[in-house]
Amino acid sequence: MAELEMIVKPLLSWYDGHARVLPWREDHSPYRVWVSEIMLQQTRVEAVKPFFERFVKALPDVKTLSECPEDRLLKLWEGLGYYNRVRNMQKAARVIMSEYGGAFPGDYDRLLSLPGIGHYTAGAIGSIAFGIRMPAVDGNVLRVLSRVKASREDIMKQSVKAAMEREVKEIIPAGRAGDFNQALIELGAIVCVPNGKARCRECPLAFCCRAKAEGIIEEIPVKKAKKERRVEARTVLILREGDRVAIRKRPAKGLLAGLYELPNMEGHLGEEEVLGQVRRWGLAPLRILPLAGAKHIFSHVEWQMTGYAVSLEETEDMDRDGLIFIDAKETEETYPIPAAFGAYAGYMDIVLGQEKYEERQKDV
Repeated sequence: MAELEMIVKPLLSWYDGHARVLPWREDHSPYRVWVSEIMLQQTRVEAVKPFFERFVKALPDVKTLSECPEDRLLKLWEGLGYYNRVRNMQKAARVIMSEYGGAFPGDYDRLLSLPGIGHYTAGAIGSIAFGIRMPAVDGNVLRVLSRVKASREDIMKQSVKAAMEREVKEIIPAGRAGDFNQALIELGAIVCVPNGKARCRECPLAFCCRAKAEGIIEEIPVKKAKKERRVEARTVLILREGDRVAIRKRPAKGLLAGLYELPNMEGHLGEEEVLGQVRRWGLAPLRILPLAGAKHIFSHVEWQMTGYAVSLEETEDMDRDGLIFIDAKETEETYPIPAAFGAYAGYMDIVLGQEKYEERQKDV
């Protein structure tokens, strides 16, 4: 611990002069801190900014979040991915409403007991919103501290992370817990960056960084190689009847649970196979057009997609086998469609997620 005590003052001094201006730092209310921290998991800061502003405007507090219909909630999250994050947020909001009268508990253990909140998020909310002296150790912090200590321990191990959390907890300064945690995260985000690109000349901790002194910045932190993603081939269909297109709702459990999708099948199918499936759905295809291939990467799965646009003859009762035919623009406004299908959204004359809002700004 002694080797880390010396980082506190220079780190805070650096943060006071270099902290980025971010929308969630304007107001340290626990709700805003919480929303930002959940959004920032597995998502870049610049990408989160517009989503954060829009989300807190639509759902400004725990109560509105707890009462939001699921389709609208997922639509607000559309484009951020990892949709279970926002589902767990709503579960937590309902617990806060029922057990804490709508007010965030200012206690670390109670924060930790809420759905979707782990040690990092509880530490971030607790320290930033309530001044609780608890650590918020994410990948940025693990990288910074591993380099300062020249530690070759595998930061993917839970035991290593837990040990780092204990060390950080011992040096968090009274009265500035939130600033200290944010300073460590900020340093890792903009100075002590990954892949050997660290900006050591700008670093306030360069004077005590053992990895820099030993010339091993590029070798630290040590991370166990990730398991290779499973590759799945899929065929995606744009089924169009006039101005209407077909979507369907995914199952309530599993990948992209509860979201709406373009009809798709396993494997890379040929035109005749696709037409056969369309007829089995009781639809009457008129024309079929092959579309460009696309790829989408999830955390553990990679979809390699091919696509077809199929024009259909209007028939009675086209909504069958889970298919819903709706106006294309209605999907843009109402139905949450994951970014996995973004490459094919243009064939429906719609845009998804953040791109949708950027297009609207161009028209203003």
